[in-house]
Amino acid sequence: MDAARSLSRRALLFGRDAAVPEAVVFRPPWAKPEPEFAHACTRCDACVRGCPERVLVRGDDGLPRFDALAGECTFCGDCVAACDSQAFLSTLDAPWTLYAQVADTCLSAHDVVCASCREVCPAAAIHVPAAARGAASVDVDACTGCGACIGTCPVDAISMTHASAMEAIA
Repeated sequence: MDAARSLSRRALLFGRDAAVPEAVVFRPPWAKPEPEFAHACTRCDACVRGCPERVLVRGDDGLPRFDALAGECTFCGDCVAACDSQAFLSTLDAPWTLYAQVADTCLSAHDVVCASCREVCPAAAIHVPAAARGAASVDVDACTGCGACIGTCPVDAISMTHASAMEAIA
C-alpha cells in the first residue's frame, strides 16, 4: 500500500478529509506561547473540565484547544484557575490575539440577506451592510475572538485567525 493511500485512510478514520490541510489549532485563552504551553501542559484536562462553556476540547496531540464550533468563550478564567501546571499567563493580560475574519462565501456578499453572525456577536464587532449589499465585515479592534459567530454561519464563511498572522500578510 502506498503512503498517500495509507494517510488517506488514516484521515478517514479520524473524520478528516485528506485533501484538506489540518486547521490551525487555537489554544485556550491566556495560554503561553505554543512551545512553552506544550512543555508546561501535563495533559491532565483540568482546564477542559473546568470550562463552563465547553469550548475547550482535548486535541489529537493531547493538549487542550479552543473549538469555536462548540460555542463562545466568555473569558471567565475558569480554565486558568483549574490549571496547576503553569501553562497559562496571567488573566490580567488580553486572553489572545484571535479575531474573526469573513470569507468570500459570506451569503450577504452574494445578495442573500443574512446577519446571523452580527446578531450573536457580544462585542458588536461584525457589521453587515443593509439589504445584503456586500459581505459582512469585522471590526478587528472590537472583536474579542470569542467565537460566537463561527457556529452560527450557515455557510462556514467565518473563521478565526491570529492578529500576528494578518500582520505578516500586510
